[in-house]
Amino acid sequence: MISREQPAGGPSGERANQKDSARLAELASLIERFTPGDGVHPTAIPHVSLLRAARPGEPLRVLSRPALCVIAQGSKQVMLGEEVYPYDASHYLVVSVDLPITGQVTRATPKAPYLCFQLDLDPVELADLILKAGQPAPMQRGPSRGLFLSQTTPAMLDAVLRLVRLLDAPEDIPMLAPLATREILYRLLKGEHGWRLGQIATENSQAQRIARAIGWIKSHFAEPLRIEDVAREVHMSPSSLHHQFKAVTAMSPLQYQKRLRLQEARRLLLSADVDVATAGFRVGYESPSQFNREYRRLFGTPPGQDLRRLRETEPGSLSA
Repeated sequence: MISREQPAGGPSGERANQKDSARLAELASLIERFTPGDGVHPTAIPHVSLLRAARPGEPLRVLSRPALCVIAQGSKQVMLGEEVYPYDASHYLVVSVDLPITGQVTRATPKAPYLCFQLDLDPVELADLILKAGQPAPMQRGPSRGLFLSQTTPAMLDAVLRLVRLLDAPEDIPMLAPLATREILYRLLKGEHGWRLGQIATENSQAQRIARAIGWIKSHFAEPLRIEDVAREVHMSPSSLHHQFKAVTAMSPLQYQKRLRLQEARRLLLSADVDVATAGFRVGYESPSQFNREYRRLFGTPPGQDLRRLRETEPGSLSA
């Protein structure tokens, strides 16, 4: 159930339940209408995608960009390292930095498919909103996980609905979509974990430095990684970078780079006409045996066998 502003029970609780159900039903109806099939569907609204799946799926490893995900129907779980985050319509998920995660739809049927709204997040826009709204600076605490769940309030759901309804009025999107998007970002910042986003958006905060370190590793993932080089780029000591990086991503910088390399190699094998050895070389592996060994450790099977299975069973991948 969607979290409620009034306690359940009595006429007011019943009315709140009915309103919550009506909001979810409308959002699910809109998403279903604008998603003709399973997969991720970009929309005419900038930074907004709609996701659909007609049945539970296999775990899918993706590099998730910063985003808000609100489920209208069905359920999903996201894994970051060894941590598992199950969620449904009662909670929304936020990814605040680029993270290699594993997503799996856990409840969906052809008659009641998994339906999800996704809004890509821009830290610069968040920082501008904090400034203009007079939001207090985020609490001075260490960087936290770059992924979290928060209760979906009626106010948040109303804001999402206002944005998605614009798909029925495309002529209004250029003028009204930025306003609706801004309200969603405001609701995020005002939420119970809004301070986490504030950390990423605050200039020269530890969390923002980790976000810059993530960006640097993404740009140089095929090169040998020296923690001293990354630390110098983001003005941190190597030991502090290692500690804070793990606090945000649940993995070390080297583990993060390895995930990027292997997921990019998998993408190359699926989308480009390259053999296994070439894919490994392109993402930075000099030893084919090491590439095969680490690929199998992450994905469960050797590259060639995994590629055959993917082509037979996976029509596409869903984001967070």
